[in-house]
Amino acid sequence: MDDRLKQLMQELGNAINESLSDSEAIAQAIGEIKQAGYDVFLVLEATIGFNKRRGEEEGAQGETAGGTALSSGERFRFTTQDHELLKAMKISIRE
Repeated sequence: MDDRLKQLMQELGNAINESLSDSEAIAQAIGEIKQAGYDVFLVLEATIGFNKRRGEEEGAQGETAGGTALSSGERFRFTTQDHELLKAMKISIRE
């Protein structure tokens, strides 16, 4: 992974943390839980994926309103995120 992407990922993480820290709704909900006599710890998990975009010319060809049209003999390529989503939905695909 290149240094620029690492820097951008760090900035994204900082922005997410800052937005959660500044959220009045989250602070209020945590305050209410504490008032009810509980200690609170918050652990959030985010999955953020990155795919390198193809050139503009490649991406524009074959696109339709409903997705990408494939010409005969052309195979659809699944990304890692596609596989993860299908797996979460308990859908298997043949390679």
